[in-house]
Amino acid sequence: MPKAISNTSPLLYLYRIGGIDWLPSLFDEIWTPEAVRAELQAGRSKGYDVPVSDDYGWLNIVNPNATPSEWLALDLGAGEIAAMTLALENPDRVVLLDDMLARRTAQVAGLQVWGTLKVLLEAKSHNLVDKLEPYVTKLSDSGMWFSAEVKHRILKLAGEA
Repeated sequence: MPKAISNTSPLLYLYRIGGIDWLPSLFDEIWTPEAVRAELQAGRSKGYDVPVSDDYGWLNIVNPNATPSEWLALDLGAGEIAAMTLALENPDRVVLLDDMLARRTAQVAGLQVWGTLKVLLEAKSHNLVDKLEPYVTKLSDSGMWFSAEVKHRILKLAGEA
């Protein structure tokens, strides 16, 4: 199984749809940087329903050694930059990102990128769920934006369209 590094949004959205515990079934090891834990803690302190990273023994906090200076000029959050930097230092790992600019930047850097929707597809292919449609709907209801075309494509890939 692959190993992964997660940014904030995949953890948040998977938590909100009841799928965060799929991650250890899909990956041998999951890392997230301290910046992601800080973003989650900031959300919780504002009253948002977010996962507490310490509640997941399989989620390891690992920080990158250095950050490419050119990434600091991009309109990305601290968690995205730290997760991508950690993935750059560990290119054998999948990096979990949802933000389009972060995904494009990571892909240009040669990183293997999965979004939350890809995690859903993998959960179905590993028989962790029977149907994706309820989870895709929950994602949308949880604030994740994607077009009707993307929803149709995901459901088609899952054999549900």
